[in-house]
Amino acid sequence: MQLLEEDLAPLRALGWPDDDASREALAAAAGHRLARVASQHRTAYDVATGPDEMQMKVQPPMPWTRPRFPPDQRAAVGDWVTLDESGKTIVDLLPRRSILKRGAAGEHHRQQLIAANVDHVLVVVGLDQDFNPRRIERYLVLIRASGADPVLVLTKADQCEIVEDCIDLLAEVADSGVPIHAVNSKDPDSTAVLHPYLGPGRTVVLVGSSGAGKSTLTNTLLGREKMKTNAVRANDSRGRHTTTARVLLPLPQGGCLIDTPGMREVKLSGDEDVADAFEDVEALAANCRFRDCAHVNEPGCAVQAAVEDGSLDEARYANYAKLRDEMEAAATSLAERKADARVLNKALNKRLKDKYGRR
Repeated sequence: MQLLEEDLAPLRALGWPDDDASREALAAAAGHRLARVASQHRTAYDVATGPDEMQMKVQPPMPWTRPRFPPDQRAAVGDWVTLDESGKTIVDLLPRRSILKRGAAGEHHRQQLIAANVDHVLVVVGLDQDFNPRRIERYLVLIRASGADPVLVLTKADQCEIVEDCIDLLAEVADSGVPIHAVNSKDPDSTAVLHPYLGPGRTVVLVGSSGAGKSTLTNTLLGREKMKTNAVRANDSRGRHTTTARVLLPLPQGGCLIDTPGMREVKLSGDEDVADAFEDVEALAANCRFRDCAHVNEPGCAVQAAVEDGSLDEARYANYAKLRDEMEAAATSLAERKADARVLNKALNKRLKDKYGRR
């Protein structure tokens, strides 16, 4: 598929990277028109072909509607797709530069796609009762596996008298290279510190709890009241879901922003590596006496020694161990589901061959 330069120009305002890899992927794709997924409905998608064309509803390909079709092979908000000649049906899904996903809420182990082709994930955390270093660490595990870079945005800084103390509690996060910005989400001058992540060709996604200030921050960055906002509860600083669906929005800074509903549960999907978000713990583990040390009660465990002498925060280590075990359980479940899918596909192919014969 080849597009003219004038066809690609409006797509750059939607984050089209227009590099060699993207052009090669586009050339190999089927279809007649390039678009970006702006929002997702139960049976359809809204796609955009330019910054002022955000409400074109299209249908998914027939295979995507089948119950056993792999969820990660369906489009997510932020994906680039090609459309048929009529512009009403998706034909092809272009390869992703990044994909942020989590384990779906509930007891079952399934993956839920959050956003695709994002450069930075802005973790929005309120400097009130929403502030939880352990939950932040959980977000970072998910983001490190996505291919995007994490940025921590501490909102409600104007309402907090201990901002620096809160930032000090995130020393390990800062040491791992994650930028931390404390802002007043209602103040454009305060949120201007985020503009370097929002330039032309860039896409960010906001994640965080309900009531953390994602919609307020979105409105300030947009320069208008686009997203509905609500007050939070006084007893726990939580809010109702004012954002009910993921939506991609072009920004005046030149990039795009994907706002998402608040996450009550941040489950691992099984594709993560906890070590990526706990480099300090992994560095200590390299000095353990045994290579397969579980860091529980083995002799010569450098991790437990660091916990005992206070150089490693006990709560941080406990969260590391919890996430490691959760990741292993999710990875096992993911492997089992893939094995079951292979068995089902093999059985289906055999039935088809028995019924219709080999072709």
